[in-house]
Amino acid sequence: MNWDELGLKIAKEIEKEVMPYFGKKEGAKIIGYSPSGDTTELIDRMSEDIVLKHLKPLNINIVSEEIGTINNNSEWTAIIDPIDGSFNFTTGFPCFGFCFAIFKNNKPYYGLTYEFLTKNIYEAYVGKGAFLNGEKIKVKKYIEKEAVISYYSNKNLNLIGKVRRARIMGAFGVEMAYVAKGALDAVFDIRPYVRTTDFASSYIICKEAGAIITDEKGHEFKFNLNTTDRYNMIVANDKKLLNIILEEIKINR
Repeated sequence: MNWDELGLKIAKEIEKEVMPYFGKKEGAKIIGYSPSGDTTELIDRMSEDIVLKHLKPLNINIVSEEIGTINNNSEWTAIIDPIDGSFNFTTGFPCFGFCFAIFKNNKPYYGLTYEFLTKNIYEAYVGKGAFLNGEKIKVKKYIEKEAVISYYSNKNLNLIGKVRRARIMGAFGVEMAYVAKGALDAVFDIRPYVRTTDFASSYIICKEAGAIITDEKGHEFKFNLNTTDRYNMIVANDKKLLNIILEEIKINR
C-alpha cells in the first residue's frame, strides 16, 4: 500500500468538499458528539465520511477524532484528524490542516500533515527523513533568546526575555509541522489537552526532522492509539530550549 498516495488523495478530497465552508458559520453547525464528548460539526462529519469511504474497505484499524476507534485486528492502524484546527477553519483563521498517520503493529510508520490553504505537504516514513513538498527538512538551529514558540498552558509561565516571540495558533498538529520545518522552535501543551489524533502524524514528521519530544517532566513521550487520553507534550528543536521550558514548568508546578 502506498500510504503517501492514499493520504494525499483523502486530503485533497476533503479539501474539495469542505473549503467552500471556510470562514462560514454553516460549517460549524453541530450535528452530534464524538466519543470523547466533543461536539461534531458539519465539516467534521463531511470529512469523516470521506475518510471512512477510503479506509473501511482496507479492513485496517481506524482511530479518528469523530468516530473513535474501529478495531479490525489488523497490523495496520490509521490515525486521522480530518481537520486539525476546525475552530480556526470555521472562524476564517488560516491555520488548519489534515493529519494522517499510519502505525504498523502499534509502532510509527508514516505521517502526513497537509495544509489546505498553502498546499504544503509535510510527510515522513520512519527512518527516511522528513520532507516538505518533496524537499528534506530539519529543525532549525537554536539561537539563545531568538526562539519563536507556541504554547498552551493553564499556568502563568514567564518566558518573556527567554524567547523572542510566543504565539498560539490553535492547530497543534500543524504547529508541530512548523517546528519540523524551522518556522517554530518549539510548541507545547501542558493543560493537558492534546490527543493522539492531534499529534500522531506530526510526531513522526518531527522525530524524523530531529525534534526532541517529551512529556512535561522531560521524560520520553509515550502515548496510546486512542481518541480519549489527553497528554502533556513538549516538542522542541534543541535540548537547551527544552530545558528552559521544563524549568519554567517546574517553577510554576
